[in-house]
Amino acid sequence: MAVNPVAPGTGVLRAQAPASVKDAASPASFAEILQEKLAEVDALQKRADALLEGFLSGQVDDVHEVMLAAQQAELALQLTVEIRNRVLEAYQEIARMQL
Repeated sequence: MAVNPVAPGTGVLRAQAPASVKDAASPASFAEILQEKLAEVDALQKRADALLEGFLSGQVDDVHEVMLAAQQAELALQLTVEIRNRVLEAYQEIARMQL
């Protein structure tokens, strides 16, 4: 592992990863992560709906699995709404800042 020297008088110390590490594991953008997580929440909702329809039509006998899927979908949606609320609050707080 290479150690980067600290130049006197720079004022700010920065940890720098080697170039090979930056290229190999580039982080996903916020939009990509958001789309991925919203797709996961949507998949949970669709799975819960499919299990409920199967239960009502008699194809699924395990009520425990149906209720568990419904609770997972509900919790995922509640978390998504709470995250959205926090992001909006942060945006509104930034918008109220005086420059």
